[in-house]
Amino acid sequence: MNEMEQARLIDSVDGRTKLAGSNKMELLLFSMGTEELFGINVFKVREVSPTPPITLTPNMPYGVEGVISLRGSIIPVISLVKFIKVENAPAGLGANMIVTEFSRHTQAFLVQDVDRIMRIDWDRIKPPENMVAGQDGLITAITELEDGRLVSILDVERILAEVLGEKPLPPLPRIDSEQEATVFFADDSTVARKEILMVLDKLGAKHIQANDGLEAWDKLQGMANRAAAEGIALRKQIQLILVDAEMPEMDGYVLTRNIKSDSRFAGIPVIMHSSLSSQANRTMGQRVGVDAYVAKFDPAVLAETLMAFIKR
Repeated sequence: MNEMEQARLIDSVDGRTKLAGSNKMELLLFSMGTEELFGINVFKVREVSPTPPITLTPNMPYGVEGVISLRGSIIPVISLVKFIKVENAPAGLGANMIVTEFSRHTQAFLVQDVDRIMRIDWDRIKPPENMVAGQDGLITAITELEDGRLVSILDVERILAEVLGEKPLPPLPRIDSEQEATVFFADDSTVARKEILMVLDKLGAKHIQANDGLEAWDKLQGMANRAAAEGIALRKQIQLILVDAEMPEMDGYVLTRNIKSDSRFAGIPVIMHSSLSSQANRTMGQRVGVDAYVAKFDPAVLAETLMAFIKR
């Protein structure tokens, strides 16, 4: 793919915000020089280009090949193949790079070939089987193309977290409430779930969790049905719902819209917790009714936001 084709591939990314609430996403497909295809959400992609000369620097974290200067900014260049352990990867892998922006960080991922952008329904994106997910948990979902080829969607947030290291959690006050607070949360990322659980445990909040949007909606409907049958307001059992934006089966925008359009969930705030931290994504969250939008991965800000809503 030449530079002009790459520019055309990405130049319409900003116009894709209309996908919010449609339960569709767009994947940028790429390869590591083998037949296996990988995908990344277009919303995380800033640009695609040939890899320029990389400057080696001392004491780089594992997987970081060095840094490049990109329009006045110095950004790290990460070798995906070192994390996902692609077998039979060709020598000199990294002819192209995907510059990404998420979790308030900008970085480039080295790849071999960039294929195309495909639009797909979230319900066609499935959680991986245990054997596939066992690849250090770096494959967060699987989808199938019309020609039968499978696409592995990488948990790039986890890769970035491994590069940056865990951010320490500052001392947090425990929830001061006569009624124990219960938070329902849904996230398909193991790294995000670990952080959420750590924050909730520090706050002293109970929790109920789901690993994707559809599982979350099924669990929430079951809880709402039981509460209605017992004549109890659901907000007495759940004080807050925390949702990721990107999830297999059903994304966080559709999940939020379902919650907000169902009177049984009245009085329960919904907070969107996502690595897609641009203003466009915040606006999409507002359109479906989220009460707050918190960017991953900053446990202190997440804790502060949760506390503010639980105290209400």
